Amino acid sequence: MAEVKELDAAGFEAAVETGVTIVDFWATWCGPCKMMGAILESKVAPELGDDVKIFKVDVGTAPELAAQLDIQSIPVLLIYKDGMLMTRLDGQQRPDDVLDAVRTVLA
Repeated sequence: MAEVKELDAAGFEAAVETGVTIVDFWATWCGPCKMMGAILESKVAPELGDDVKIFKVDVGTAPELAAQLDIQSIPVLLIYKDGMLMTRLDGQQRPDDVLDAVRTVLA
């Protein structure tokens, strides 16, 4: 099963450069972000197995990265394939919508 791991700005490029990667931009004070994190951990990661890497970036500790990627509100999920941004999901998402977006990228 895929594991949701913490990611910082220094490791970002290496994390997304190969394979399919979900990056969850969140903050500790953000209620919807906590719900999105729970969805990723309990619904999305078990469903996708090891086909996808899942990371979360705290915008409070990586504000430059958030600004560089035009993250203006959270939560935001960015889905990369081999280093290229394929999909951006802004705001709270249903598990099925996240899974559908990832499966489209995997296809």
